[in-house]
Amino acid sequence: MRWLRHFAGFLLALLILFEEWGWEPLQALLGRLARLPPLAWVERWLKTLPPYGALAVFAVPALALLPLKLAALALVGRGHAVLGLLLLLAAKLVGTAVLARLFALTQPALMRLPWFARLFARWRAWKDALLAQVRATPAWQYAVAVKRRLFQR
Repeated sequence: MRWLRHFAGFLLALLILFEEWGWEPLQALLGRLARLPPLAWVERWLKTLPPYGALAVFAVPALALLPLKLAALALVGRGHAVLGLLLLLAAKLVGTAVLARLFALTQPALMRLPWFARLFARWRAWKDALLAQVRATPAWQYAVAVKRRLFQR
């Protein structure tokens, strides 16, 4: 049971690292796309949502991407593992980008919900502690050193 908990923690840390890596760049990319007039209008509207309206907006990406994720699982189940994993990765990238942009637009409204602000603070503290643990591991430090050497060349 202890091994399973550590493995689940490892997978969760990888997921959080992936999202942490992509959160800002993907959000910025969607921000550049939002200069297009129809998207700019949608972003202005999102910024005016009340707190619970802003919270409801977060269900949209999850519901929209669910069919893609199910299709990816079906592909893997039918023996097309690479194609399924690529589709799952694409859905994860798109989902992270959209969620990051939505959060950037609706964060002020969401923080007006006391329970959300409390949970967000607890989430951020937990996530920061988890990432600090990961960054303290020899494997992470080795990867950082390799990356540094590659960029120096």
